[in-house]
Amino acid sequence: MCREAAQYEVLPVVLCAANAYQKKYYLNPDFEGLPKAVRDELQILCVLYTEDVGGILTIGFDEDGKLKLQVAYSEGDAFFDEIGSRVKIGKMQKEKEELFSSLEQYYHIKFMK
Repeated sequence: MCREAAQYEVLPVVLCAANAYQKKYYLNPDFEGLPKAVRDELQILCVLYTEDVGGILTIGFDEDGKLKLQVAYSEGDAFFDEIGSRVKIGKMQKEKEELFSSLEQYYHIKFMK
């Protein structure tokens, strides 16, 4: 059972995700058209996040095409850093504002015609 993700709506479109429990990264094949540098940056962001605080980080788009970052973690995970997670997400949103804005524009142009 995962906690915290239940606080968020289900994202209709997942861009990418990293899972600290399974040590896996996923990029939605629909986004393979993004420049390699952007795909690499997303992978680094996601993997570093999960390596640092644990859990599962999902980046995707809501029904309005707004980029969302969602965090989930196993209920019994004593190693998950809930406070560190919130701090890191806030910092990521601020530092990567231009990237996230560009991804929203890309999504609107490519998928929400």
